[in-house]
Amino acid sequence: MFTHNISKTLRQVAFGAIAGMLGLSASYTASAAETDSAIARGGRLYDKYFAENKTPKPDADHASYPVKGGKYGKDASWRCKECHGWDYKGKDGAYASGGHATGIKGISGAAGKDPAAIVAILKDAKHGYTEKQLSAKDMSDLALFVSKGQMDMGKYVADKKAKGNAAKGEAYFNTICAGCHGMDGKKIKDAPPLGSLADNAPEMLHKIMNGQPAESMPALRALDPQISVDIASYLTQLPKQ
Repeated sequence: MFTHNISKTLRQVAFGAIAGMLGLSASYTASAAETDSAIARGGRLYDKYFAENKTPKPDADHASYPVKGGKYGKDASWRCKECHGWDYKGKDGAYASGGHATGIKGISGAAGKDPAAIVAILKDAKHGYTEKQLSAKDMSDLALFVSKGQMDMGKYVADKKAKGNAAKGEAYFNTICAGCHGMDGKKIKDAPPLGSLADNAPEMLHKIMNGQPAESMPALRALDPQISVDIASYLTQLPKQ
């Protein structure tokens, strides 16, 4: 028993020392990493839930969507991003005008809110998501993203451009992203060239941080967000056609 206690103490000391060298808290556990994973999945559900969780695509307009039968399709009205925007500001952000304008407020005011309260909002009459659309796990992940996963676009985007270092972004892109997207961003044949999408910095940052719904694209959420910003800056230098 005495020997067991000494061994346990030594393991605890060793963990604390390693954690200190890595700049981590000794209380850091795998569950923290899993929180990042759940938040990233919530971000993909925010993007297009029915692609991420493989539920049937909605075939009717969302009851609260003000433009019926819009040009983006009835299923688009059920995507969180369609009302609240890639910058999470809704009517006060990039979707204040243009084809995606709905006059609906963003989700930035819900940052830090109790995820359970956000789940209740997802189920209320205004939002109307059912268990057939979003499982309990889906709602939990989506609420976690809204509460804890929103990126401060005002900090990282100016004049719709990512405030990053494109030279650093090139190295990150070539070593993390190019394996699937190609060095020119055109390798995926059933998707438009990345360069043609790059001018929408908030969208690019959302996808780089959280991944693409239903795809094996890595989510960089657990890394320094500046890495994602640098990649987004570099994307604007890729071919647009």
